[in-house]
Amino acid sequence: MSQVKLNAARSALKAIPKSGSIGLGSGSTVAIFAKELGHLISQGESDICVVPSSYQAYQLAISHGIPLTNLDQNPELTLTVDGADEVDKNLNLTKGGGGALFREKIVASASKKLVIIIDESKLVDKLASRFLIPIEVLPFSLGVVQRKIKDMGIEPIVREAAKKMGPVVTDNGNFLIDLKFPKPIDNPAIVATDLKLIPGVLETGLFIDMTDEVHVGKEDGVSILKK
Repeated sequence: MSQVKLNAARSALKAIPKSGSIGLGSGSTVAIFAKELGHLISQGESDICVVPSSYQAYQLAISHGIPLTNLDQNPELTLTVDGADEVDKNLNLTKGGGGALFREKIVASASKKLVIIIDESKLVDKLASRFLIPIEVLPFSLGVVQRKIKDMGIEPIVREAAKKMGPVVTDNGNFLIDLKFPKPIDNPAIVATDLKLIPGVLETGLFIDMTDEVHVGKEDGVSILKK
């Protein structure tokens, strides 16, 4: 287990309430967080239930004995703990490398607070510096969305499955397109809006002005970035 990721996970653990409902995101650092949370629950030190934002998060909760809930029962969550692929200086995020961006954004939007846990390698000056920007797309619209993306000067790359023929299919039954920008994004809010205006684009991996805290794991501890 990475000490850096463990430090970030344990730092976020201090931010959660003793009881209530929170969102649980996806990724390797969140997996460590879930294990630590499960330990607290098993010791009777926490009475938390979670809304998982993906099948991976659901399986993490089950395996670590974390009680489950949903957004019908708890439409407002105290906070969500999630990871990110990139975090810029304004705490905007690139998410979706694991393919769960749509549900992750819904769960985050239901939360009073969004806490992101990462290591230092995820910090960037501008989004799209190191990662492609994913979008979730209705399969019926794939061709037209690709054409419109190209017209914007962006290269669309349909994400292919690793151990099956054809595209990756999300938890929602949709396709993912990874967007290769010609340069890092200067104004991610405008880009996110322009992409969402394309019919067939259901959601983008640009999380703009949603993050409250970023816990950055380091070898010797954690730094916490806030708005």
